[in-house]
Amino acid sequence: MIYKYLYGNPFDTEAVTSEVPLAEGALPFGSVDTEDGFCFTFIMEENDIVYGLGESNRGINKRGYCYVSDCSDDPNHTEDKRSLYAAHNFILISGNRNFGLFFDYPSVITFDIGYTRMDTLQVTCGSADLNLYVIEGGSAPDIVKQFRRIIGRSYIPPKFAFGFGQSRWGYKTEKDFLDVAEGYRCRHIPLDMIYMDIDYMDSYKDFTLNEDFNDFPEFVRKMKENHIQMIPIIDAGVKIEKGYDVYEEGVKNRYFCQREDGSDFVAAVWPGDTHFPDMLNEDARKWFGDKYRFLTDQGIEGFWNDMNEPAIFYSSEGLEEAKELARRFAEEENTVHVWEMGGKLQSLANSHEDYRRFYHNVNGERIRHDRVHNLFGYYMTRAAGEAFERIDPNRRFLMFSRSSYIGMHRYGGIWTGDNKSWWSHLLLNLKMMPSLNMCGFLYTGADLGGFGADTTRDLLLRFLALGVFTPLMRNHSALGTRQQECYQFENTEDFRHVIGVRYRLIPYLYSEYMKAALNDDMYFRPLAFVYPDDRTARRIEDQLMLGNEIMIAPVYEQNADGRFVYLPEEMKLIKFLPDGTIFEEILAKGIHRIDVALNEIALFIRSGKCIPVADAAECVDSIDYGTIRMYGYEGAEYTLYNDDGIHKDYDNKENYTVLRK
Repeated sequence: MIYKYLYGNPFDTEAVTSEVPLAEGALPFGSVDTEDGFCFTFIMEENDIVYGLGESNRGINKRGYCYVSDCSDDPNHTEDKRSLYAAHNFILISGNRNFGLFFDYPSVITFDIGYTRMDTLQVTCGSADLNLYVIEGGSAPDIVKQFRRIIGRSYIPPKFAFGFGQSRWGYKTEKDFLDVAEGYRCRHIPLDMIYMDIDYMDSYKDFTLNEDFNDFPEFVRKMKENHIQMIPIIDAGVKIEKGYDVYEEGVKNRYFCQREDGSDFVAAVWPGDTHFPDMLNEDARKWFGDKYRFLTDQGIEGFWNDMNEPAIFYSSEGLEEAKELARRFAEEENTVHVWEMGGKLQSLANSHEDYRRFYHNVNGERIRHDRVHNLFGYYMTRAAGEAFERIDPNRRFLMFSRSSYIGMHRYGGIWTGDNKSWWSHLLLNLKMMPSLNMCGFLYTGADLGGFGADTTRDLLLRFLALGVFTPLMRNHSALGTRQQECYQFENTEDFRHVIGVRYRLIPYLYSEYMKAALNDDMYFRPLAFVYPDDRTARRIEDQLMLGNEIMIAPVYEQNADGRFVYLPEEMKLIKFLPDGTIFEEILAKGIHRIDVALNEIALFIRSGKCIPVADAAECVDSIDYGTIRMYGYEGAEYTLYNDDGIHKDYDNKENYTVLRK
């Protein structure tokens, strides 16, 4: 049962695609106060678990901390951070009563979940203009499914997107990319994608190529012949430069976000001074989306959208204020403290003052950006998704984004942003996955090995061991950090084996992804969703259920040679060994110490279930489904979903095959 409560005059985010009738009377759970902004309050019972919030910090159970939906370009994901790149305002309370809440509000909103008072859930925002959806159900999975049905089908990528990808900020020339391809292929480490970060562009200008790419279509074609897709980045800011067609067209047609006086807003990002396309303006969105043709016409089949919170290094106004303060600091003794000067410089980037300096044109109405800030990344990716429908309505394109809001899940996936080469971020990656699935984001993953800081061989291998199971599996690192392509480390055969296991499991992983997307279901689940009456399972956050057949329990500690695992029922341990063989052992319900070496991948098959495993391959196109063998329990059946991975013939019954162990 779903109820919709309307407060004030909310902005239509188009996050919800189904008609939900307005409810009458009081909320069935909690209370609302609109006297000073908006405040929802609910008193939690001691054993209530609070799930949701998608891409957010800390654990799967959100109790005990405060989270703020305020899409933020902040690469330091320390435990105290309340905002990350996304705004996913769905929470689910699971206990004696189960219900979900979606606060469809595109500006800053705070979720105090037992932070101020341990028993009190309080959700607050500055304006009482929002839609609140209340979902009742008999179980947590039922509530998620109801929510997913009203927000629309999750994005489905092409099958090559389930292969392994290599990325690094700093690849610039054709030779750079060819060297990476050769580094993997000559060592027979599987690879399907190489990502192109900002240096492939001419002066960081969207929809351009630097002078090194003399014949880009031929380069893309040759890479595809080698079974490698090139995946370029697109940033949110358009460089201000006379003669640059994207800039000239945007200015001419008033497609950029504008100041209150009607002039185009100016902010500095990678290209220097830029304008932001008005992604909430339907005409501007179509114009910007059609620009992707510049690359699709040259053979590109996938993209990643970045800097779309939108990230701002500084605005013209902010820089002038800082210059004036610096002048006073230098010339007027003791009038400006050094800490004030330093604070001003630090606050130039991603300033909320700047978000109040520009406007969107939505159906002729001027909307100040801070009122709809959390929608920018969603609508940028929507621009691309709608353009892909015009370019080829029956073909799937790879698309994922850094910033997002619920609703964007229909147009693309997300990666979890600029993480670090920290063991804690490996665990955070694991804990984010089911929360993202609850909010509709299925095609997700983190920068394996860590984006910032220097990785180590063991950390990268453990990150990859988790990445074997995440739909997006990408190694990505920052300029100035240690080179972390898999072939940069000793004993590359270990990397070949670990990534090879991913390809052996793609028949299962792809099948479970497709079932989850087509049935508004989850790919990753907390153990409690499957074992709700198991008190131990309800508290475990470092093990996940994947699909309907397996449980994963990655190793996430430095120098560990294994870990303790809790089995909620009898399961079969499957371990992929470096010599290509598979170890099998049935383990009883309870706690077990499992040895997992750096070059091994372990998973657990549920009692009475089985999974398909193919022979290893070096690219998705080369996976031979004729080599599939079933692992698990004798007599078990598995329904395999397999299609061409390119087109959108999703509901064809011929895509399903029943396999038996």
